[in-house]
Amino acid sequence: MWIVLFIVAVLFVLGGALILLRSAKMPRIPDNVKAQPYEEDDD
Repeated sequence: MWIVLFIVAVLFVLGGALILLRSAKMPRIPDNVKAQPYEEDDD
């Protein structure tokens, strides 16, 4: 019985890790975000 619970727990951990890795590889930037020009401060 404990082996079955252990296997289920490992599957949940691996599944969660795969979902996090998959979502981390696809950054979603909104279309209305534009790159801002860098302004140097000569103070």
